[in-house]
Amino acid sequence: MILHNYDLFENCYRVRLVASCAEVALELINVDAFPGEEEKSPEYLKLNPLGRLPILEDEGLVLRNLSAILMYVAEQDINKRFIPDDANGRARMMDWLGFACDDLAVAVQARAVALLDAAGDVAELRAQARALFRILDDHLTRQSLRGERFVAGDVPSLADLALFPAFALSRDFNLDHDEFPALRLWARRIRLLPGFITMPGIPDYH
Repeated sequence: MILHNYDLFENCYRVRLVASCAEVALELINVDAFPGEEEKSPEYLKLNPLGRLPILEDEGLVLRNLSAILMYVAEQDINKRFIPDDANGRARMMDWLGFACDDLAVAVQARAVALLDAAGDVAELRAQARALFRILDDHLTRQSLRGERFVAGDVPSLADLALFPAFALSRDFNLDHDEFPALRLWARRIRLLPGFITMPGIPDYH
């Protein structure tokens, strides 16, 4: 299984994190995304016409959608430890996976503007990301009152792994983590998972 990867891209880290926690081997092909924009070269546009990373290849299969990539990698885990086996748990997981990959794209963009000279209004993107993290923090507070420690239940799921990078890296666009006590506690739990790996920009504390 091949991951076309740039170490500083949050979405690539999401795939590496899921693979590591699920004990799925990845072959990394590192792409000169910044400043080279190699993912927009003619060669890479054949793999992904949208000109973005990550891209996953596995025995002729090419995946470009982040949710599909994360789900595919998690499914390779023989123990399926991050995919609930009941319909209710799976639906809750998929709902928060969508929140991670779709709604929180504004946090990815805010970080890209702050660090990688991408186009956009970082103040506006930060405000949007803050509102989304407030939703997630409130959800985790309610989960705690139910006796559940993670976003879709009392055990970690793929959604937790997908959500973690956006919050952990949000200091890169000057978001104050002190505003989000439930998220801080949850992030510590994610760090304790077997196979957890980090990336540049993620501090050793939360």
